[in-house]
Amino acid sequence: MIYKFLRYIPLIAIVSLLFSCDNKKNDTSSSSSFVNPESGAVIKSGESLKLNLNFSDGLVDSIQYFVDTLKIKTQKDTTGSTLDTKDFALGSRLITAKIFRKGVEEEATTNVVIISAIKPDSYRYKIINTYPHSTTSYTEGLEYHDGFLYESAGDYGNSSLRKTTLEGKVVQQADLDKQYFGEGITMIGDKIIQLTYKEKVGFEYDKNTFKVLKTFPYNHANEGWGLTFDGETIYNTDGSNRIFMLDKNTYLPKGYLEVYDDKGPVTQLNELEWINGKLYANIYQSELIAIINPKSGAVEGYINMMGLPHGAIADADNDVFNGIAYDKSGNRIFVTGKKWDKLFQIEPIKN
Repeated sequence: MIYKFLRYIPLIAIVSLLFSCDNKKNDTSSSSSFVNPESGAVIKSGESLKLNLNFSDGLVDSIQYFVDTLKIKTQKDTTGSTLDTKDFALGSRLITAKIFRKGVEEEATTNVVIISAIKPDSYRYKIINTYPHSTTSYTEGLEYHDGFLYESAGDYGNSSLRKTTLEGKVVQQADLDKQYFGEGITMIGDKIIQLTYKEKVGFEYDKNTFKVLKTFPYNHANEGWGLTFDGETIYNTDGSNRIFMLDKNTYLPKGYLEVYDDKGPVTQLNELEWINGKLYANIYQSELIAIINPKSGAVEGYINMMGLPHGAIADADNDVFNGIAYDKSGNRIFVTGKKWDKLFQIEPIKN
């Protein structure tokens, strides 16, 4: 068939074409392809990943295998290969084979999704104490420091940063302009950091005066949701299954985790708290708290908070469990919800 086509090409064009092909030393167009794994295959972390290729030419000089941009191994034959996935980050991973023969390079790609191999532990809860909570606070962020609760209330026209006693008395409050919807907060030394929902801006406050020290851009995600701080790194959710890691000085992203359990991605991650080396995350519009390994993103446990005895709120559609605070010195966990009338000290109990 190709010869019939070439009959209609002028001789000079044929010579030019052949010359070009002869000098092409890095041809990344590929007719080789992956047979295994199939694109989108779901693999549990730690399982062996078998690699098999269908080669356009059975003679190769070498094959280099990459996971994302990291070269994993090199081999000099066309037999299949196996990768250990225990050190792969959770989430979608790009698998690339670079095939070299006689100075010419081909590429074949596929992708897999690495999920957690851990079956999460199941927890119930015990109520230790009950405290009043403001029914005007659409809770988006909650922190406990030095005997006081610090709360970020959301909703356009009603957003604020508040400092309250456990008994519910407002000690200090800074209202946000009506164009802003307040979101997650965390503390870094003598500063409070607060995100906004869709406004692409964050606020840095003086912890003692609540004076805004500066604003900063928030451009790495479409929405700002939760925040927490482990002493070195800020963690930030955006409603997806990603938890971004932000620099504590610049508030710029330096990486992210993808959160998975043994079934798949865990999305709608909302308010965050750092408790004993783990990330605790509200799952939006559910009554679950996910306990997340901050190194891998694997969910290690779920606390089922169903049945917390709070009063009914006028806007039933927004009756949402949200807000986790931790008193490190007293080893106390506090939880509440948006416009709930109560805040609870709870103790998780493993089932």
